[in-house]
Amino acid sequence: MTALDAWARGCGVIRHSDQTRERIGALAASLAETGAASSEDLVYEALSAADRLASAAMWVVVHMTYARRVDLSGADLMAADFKPAPEGHTGGSLNVVPAYVGYLAANLLTAKTRGWILGQGHCVAAVEAVNCLVGNLSDRQVSRYGFSEEGISRLCADFYGYGIDADGSPSAPLGSHVNAYTAGGVSEGGYLGFAETQYVHMPLVGESLVAILSDGAFEEQRGGDWAERWWRAEDCGLVAPVMILNGRRIEQRTEIRQDGGAAWLARYLEANGFDPIEIDGRDPAAFAWAILEAERRLTEAARSIEQGRAAYPVRLPFAIAATEKGFGFPGAGTNRAHNLPLERNPHTDASARDAFNVAAASLFVPFSDLSAARDAFMPHTAQKREKEGLNPFARRNPEAPVLPVRAPAPAGPAMAAMDDWFVAFVAANPNHRFRVGNPDELKSNQMGKTLARLRHRVNRPEAGSEESLHGSVITALNEEAVIGAALGNKAGLNLAVSYEAFAVKMLGALRQEIIFARQLMEAGRPPQWIGVPLIVTSHTWENGKNQQSHQDPTIGEALLGEMSDVARVIFAVDAATGVEALRQIYASRGVIGCIVAPKRATPDVLTDAGARAAFETGAARIENDPGASLQLVAIGAYQLAEARRAAARLRERGISVNVTIILEPGRLRSPRDRFEEKFVVSDPVMRDLFPPGLARLLVTHTRPEMMTGLLRRLDEGPARFRAHGYLSRGGTLDAPGMLFANRSTWAHLTLSAADLIGVPAETLLSRSELAAAAGQGDPWVLR
Repeated sequence: MTALDAWARGCGVIRHSDQTRERIGALAASLAETGAASSEDLVYEALSAADRLASAAMWVVVHMTYARRVDLSGADLMAADFKPAPEGHTGGSLNVVPAYVGYLAANLLTAKTRGWILGQGHCVAAVEAVNCLVGNLSDRQVSRYGFSEEGISRLCADFYGYGIDADGSPSAPLGSHVNAYTAGGVSEGGYLGFAETQYVHMPLVGESLVAILSDGAFEEQRGGDWAERWWRAEDCGLVAPVMILNGRRIEQRTEIRQDGGAAWLARYLEANGFDPIEIDGRDPAAFAWAILEAERRLTEAARSIEQGRAAYPVRLPFAIAATEKGFGFPGAGTNRAHNLPLERNPHTDASARDAFNVAAASLFVPFSDLSAARDAFMPHTAQKREKEGLNPFARRNPEAPVLPVRAPAPAGPAMAAMDDWFVAFVAANPNHRFRVGNPDELKSNQMGKTLARLRHRVNRPEAGSEESLHGSVITALNEEAVIGAALGNKAGLNLAVSYEAFAVKMLGALRQEIIFARQLMEAGRPPQWIGVPLIVTSHTWENGKNQQSHQDPTIGEALLGEMSDVARVIFAVDAATGVEALRQIYASRGVIGCIVAPKRATPDVLTDAGARAAFETGAARIENDPGASLQLVAIGAYQLAEARRAAARLRERGISVNVTIILEPGRLRSPRDRFEEKFVVSDPVMRDLFPPGLARLLVTHTRPEMMTGLLRRLDEGPARFRAHGYLSRGGTLDAPGMLFANRSTWAHLTLSAADLIGVPAETLLSRSELAAAAGQGDPWVLR
């Protein structure tokens, strides 16, 4: 039997359509002709191994869901061999197996290790099963999940085994989604739709990435539709997006299936600038062909542009892998396929047990055949390439950027100073690829120089505008799409700028990155991509020209709920602290930094040196009196101005006060684990900044309740502590109006101070001021 005939027979449930055979025939001839393969037979032998590997991995996947162990002889399992409470995303995982094996096959056939990202991270069982069979394991997995009955059984037992260590960490290097132990993984894929916004920004020139996506995630948001707008051969590597079109979500058919399936999707993709390629989603060879064909078409498109025969945009190749959810196992094509495709539990039901064993037998590959397939997929040393678990995307470690010193400048808005510094930062780092995520209004947010330097990336620049084919500013009125550009470009330098209120739409994407980065730290492999700042401006207190939808501090509050060593939240109060906040984030690795900054002019408070010193502890004394009876603590630029004004009034009345700013509240919290403990300041530093026994009045940019909970270390109880902040009141108001509506003016602070230190309020405020602060007079007297 020839190698072609052997492959053409398929394996188990895997069969090769006439179209796939024709395509593979042309591919084999091409690889042999170019010398990439020494003969066509070697191509077919590799693809035969891919069939066996895929069938065996599907066999492992269903065992991971249902069984406590495997039997490599293929014998039927008994009731006791099954899990009492099976769990898994079985149908999607079965569909991902041929895609991931096809990815490995493409690497094998071209002697090149590509990166991969799995948008539907809940289908990780496919990746873990294949990785176990080919020895592509992370360090902690190697000794636990070896290529043996014992090792594969341990993999199955650990999957949804819910093991936990004494410190609260999962005990198994395995999870329900892509995680820090998944060899080669770069994203959890728990938030569907975000891989679609990132993949085009991920590879550098010379690199290749395969993005395995889902038709369910297609419904999440539109950002993925615009990938072709951003791809440029001059600064992007090759991408091969592949959608698993299985037609089902959890409870019903997908919208694509309802609207017409693959034919409808192809028309949709064409209308959005893609080059759709329909393939058989049940066949690993079809996936391998699609990956190589996508790269060929993209390379040819780039060559045509370089030679002047075509122009941007390219029609970005996009594979549509049609299949049925859960192909290869009972329940395929039904809603059951998503989770537990069998109608009953084989641990307790004989008919379900029989159904499992019959289906598993159709997927089973004898151990000798599987061993030969495994060997075929382990030629990395001979091919002089890294294993897929060590692909470059999983090991990002860009050269440290140059951090310029801020040039002397007159007083002005923090955002304007940050703009000046960022332009200098771009000039100082010409060898890095920049991406600026911009959901519109970069110029109105005081970053016009950045826009003039880097420009909007568009396909057809408008004459006289700040647009360019090769701009680095990724602009779309879609927060998820533009943050994807900044988060995807882990090989380069990034920035995102947004209205504070609308940045909350980025939260899922940010949280997914933060969680994954933290898991890598805990796994002993801290991420080495350069920190990503998100500047949120036009914020709650200065967005009064708009309605209350534009007045929302939620993004900073939510990120303060994450671990503060990887999710840094900074409240800049002036130019020096705004610039130093950027320097802090760009000097870090694996960190997301949210910088809340005013775009209007505010008084300069700290020098550059003072700002650097303040970031050592996250706070700084602004006005200090050793004999003070009260400490005013401000978080935010407008809050600091009101605190200083209140302090001035108190001093006029003979009361000594201190004024302290908090720039980074997360540095002052009670640590929640050993990593955060290294990040927060020590108790002696806290006592120095916030002397025990001193009455304390906090005024914060955020809602006061969440900040008082965070800052328990400086709160000595209700008799000694008060807090003011955003009370979810607003409207079309100016900044003083916002402060008044939320009881955060200097007069409201003075009223609380009187209560704290036991002084009659009428000795500190005039009659009209007191009436206004009590909500019974004219607010304008407090301006």
